[in-house]
Amino acid sequence: MKIIIESPQPDEEDVVIVRCASPDQRLISMLLSFQTPKTELTGYLNEKIVRLNYQDIYYFEANENRVFAYYHSDVYEIKHKLYELEERFMPLDFVRCSKSMIVNMEKIEYLSPLFSGKMEAYLKNGEKIIISRQYVHCIKARLGIGGAE
Repeated sequence: MKIIIESPQPDEEDVVIVRCASPDQRLISMLLSFQTPKTELTGYLNEKIVRLNYQDIYYFEANENRVFAYYHSDVYEIKHKLYELEERFMPLDFVRCSKSMIVNMEKIEYLSPLFSGKMEAYLKNGEKIIISRQYVHCIKARLGIGGAE
């Protein structure tokens, strides 16, 4: 692979051109991430208000009309609806894995099939989450694995 970086003329706008035989989902997601306007979130933990970087979030979970962002060991409340977070972060490798959860694919260590068509995701922080049968095909599609269940 060859990478070429050129500076545009003063009256030209920046342009990114990708020339490849077959772009995969990961490449497309990476390119779309450049167009995603806002990737930081504000999180609330006890009396602290914290700026959260999406790359450090393992998953988002909705519980009792509240939404939480799970970091390595901390849990922050987020003042957004789950569907809003899904729309905002889908191009950045976040995938719906149940009605109440969106997972960061970069934080999955490995997957293990369960009975009844579900899967278990083992995260890099040691947690395990369940991918419901309804959303297994989304995870498989993002991984480029054929045969949705």
